[in-house]
Amino acid sequence: MTSVYHAEHRQLQEAFGTTKLAAMLDENWLHEAVQPDEAAFIESRDMFFLSTVDPDGNPTVSYKGGPVGVVKVVDERTLAFPGFDGNGMFLSMGNIVGQGKVGLLFIDFETPHRVRVQGTATFHREDPLLGEWVEARYVVRVAVHKIWVNCPRYIHRYQRLEQSRYVPVACRKTPLATWKRLDFVQDVLVDEDRRAAESEGIIDLAAYQEKAARGEA
Repeated sequence: MTSVYHAEHRQLQEAFGTTKLAAMLDENWLHEAVQPDEAAFIESRDMFFLSTVDPDGNPTVSYKGGPVGVVKVVDERTLAFPGFDGNGMFLSMGNIVGQGKVGLLFIDFETPHRVRVQGTATFHREDPLLGEWVEARYVVRVAVHKIWVNCPRYIHRYQRLEQSRYVPVACRKTPLATWKRLDFVQDVLVDEDRRAAESEGIIDLAAYQEKAARGEA
């Protein structure tokens, strides 16, 4: 199995006296196939963090939320997750199309527990799994290179209160994102969103900020 470490990692391990520990983890703890307990944990999550890199090597990290099961374990070497309506920037997806290298972090803040994944992602406008998630616009598949359970020692414990009202649910109209009602974005919205914003009422930045401060955005 290819090592996860490079020269810079090994230099720091030597400097801090962790060479043997790091080697043990690399050889015995990190692995290339999703194990059953890891698969169950991943599919029980309703959010994860996704890291990608742009053509210049600049990283970006995105929070990805959805229903429970937002990430599916297709097989022991493949994960898949959907893309929903977003802000139109496509930063993470553009990085995936261009570079493909990704990191995924799954956390349970209540237990606590976490699993880390490194892999190569591909973007699919058409995919057999597209219908698995309500209102999914595309599917990303991740070929797993490395997966491991990470020490939960520094994870702060938080309690989940409720699912975001913007997560698409079958047989229910998904609310329009509040920021799409802002007056200064109307000229750049797609026609469908502009009509919906007009129907709900256009708001200014101050009104939006008040909603955001109350947790209503």
